[in-house]
Order: sequence, then structure tokens, then C-alpha cells
Amino acid sequence: MISDYRCIYCLVTAFGRSLEKAGIPVCDKEGFTKEMIGVLNEKWNTVNAPDCARDIHGLYRKYIKNEDPFREVKRKSNDTVMQMSGELEQKIRNSEDPFTTALKLAIAGNIIDFAVNDNCDLEGTIEKVLNSDFAVDHSAKLREELKKAGKVFYIGDNAGEIVFDKLFIREIAHHDLTYSVRGAPVINDATMEDAEYTGLTSMVKVISSEYDAPSTILEKSGEEFRTHFEKADVIISKGQGNLEGLIGESDPRIFFLLMVKCEVMAEFMNTETGSYVVWNPGLVRRQ
Repeated sequence: MISDYRCIYCLVTAFGRSLEKAGIPVCDKEGFTKEMIGVLNEKWNTVNAPDCARDIHGLYRKYIKNEDPFREVKRKSNDTVMQMSGELEQKIRNSEDPFTTALKLAIAGNIIDFAVNDNCDLEGTIEKVLNSDFAVDHSAKLREELKKAGKVFYIGDNAGEIVFDKLFIREIAHHDLTYSVRGAPVINDATMEDAEYTGLTSMVKVISSEYDAPSTILEKSGEEFRTHFEKADVIISKGQGNLEGLIGESDPRIFFLLMVKCEVMAEFMNTETGSYVVWNPGLVRRQ
């Protein structure tokens, strides 16, 4: 578990942006801020950053009286990428290596993250990723392990990004792949509503983590989630939030697919902020 002072500033900055947009009285903004500081004082260094963020998000939803404040944004993100799907499928089909192209597109979708940035250049990111090398590239191992895997467990991240995941899942074409979404709304993370809306539920089995942290916290996830995690031969984990929650799991079955979004994680992975990685703890441990 990484506990870094910079994570506190990241959380405070993100909630500061959200608070300025919230149509609530100044006294409520002050009340939320004081309670947020209380949560940080009480829980920092006892839980990881995503779990601490979960409690603050619950507090935020209480103050703005909205259980899913990003619902419209998530729907728009899903719609935007779904409209691009035909073009993206052509990019995959026309490429020399469809697996790598679909993998790169899945990672490109990780830019859709409203905890870090309200605006993202999706089309620019797609072109950049397609024409870039991975800063950490364990994709050959991922391809190899997928071919012999009996069960694959794919842990999703954000709405919109889930549509990119569909393209990669179609390319993987595995006979026993299960996809996981968050247990309840938190930021713009994908939930079962998003999986159903984008048609992912008609492609593969989709389950809920039964927990609403913007991450994967194994010990607090539901029994079904933990069972799939334990029995999987390959685990694909999308996004930095899931990496932050699973960072203590030096599990060679896990492949983390993400865009590195902060200095803390860049230092941990020995790469640069803004880079794209396919990262496997098992390979790192042997190097």
C-alpha cells in the first residue's frame, strides 16, 4: 500500500474542483471541507488512498444530495465511444497485429478519468497510443498467458473506457472471461448500468465488485468477486485506481493496463507520467 503526501493533495484538488461546480450553499461547502479533513486525519495511513477516497465521495454525495453525480457524464462518455466503435473496429481489423492494436485502444480509453481531468483529448490520445511504444511492455507475456488460460478475470475501470474494453475482449475471444464493474456509483467508474447500456452484458458475464471504492480492495469486495479473482488464470486490471488498490499483490497472474497519471505511480513503476504500460508484477520481480 502506498501512502504518499502527494495523494492527499490530489484528493483535495479533485474535490475542490467538484465542490466549486456543486450548486450548494457556501456553508455546506465549508461543512463538507471540514468533514473531509476529518476523514483524512482519521484514516490516512490506515487505509489506502482509494479506500479513503471512497469515504470522501460518500460524504460528497451526501452534501450534494445526489447518489450518482456523474451519471450524465458517464452516459455521454459511453455514447461518445460507442459512436466511434465502427471506426475503432476498422483500425483493429486493418492493423498488422490486431491484438496489440486492440490492447493499445483499451489503454487509450483509460484517459477518460474525471477524478484526474474534467477534459480529455480522446482522439488525440488514441492516435498517440497507436503510434507509441509501451513504456513498460509485458504484452507478449499477456498474449502467451491468455492463450493457455482456463479462466480470465477482467477488472474494469471507467465508463466510456468500458467500450474500449469491449473491443479488446472481442479480440481476446476467450471462452471463459468474466468482467467486473464497481458495486455502486463512484466518480465516473463503470457500474452494472454502464455494462448493460454498452451491451457488454450480452457479450460476457459481468459481475459487481459489491464495493464502491474507485479501485479494487480485495478484502472488502464481494464473495463472488473474490472467488473469480482467486480462480482466474489471468487477471487483467484496467486503470491506475485498480493498481493502487492491488499494489500489494505481487501476483504473477495480474496484468495492469493503464496510462500513468501521477508522479507517485510513475516513480513506483519506474516510468514517466503520461506513459502507457502493460505491467506484470511477476516479470518485474524476476528482473
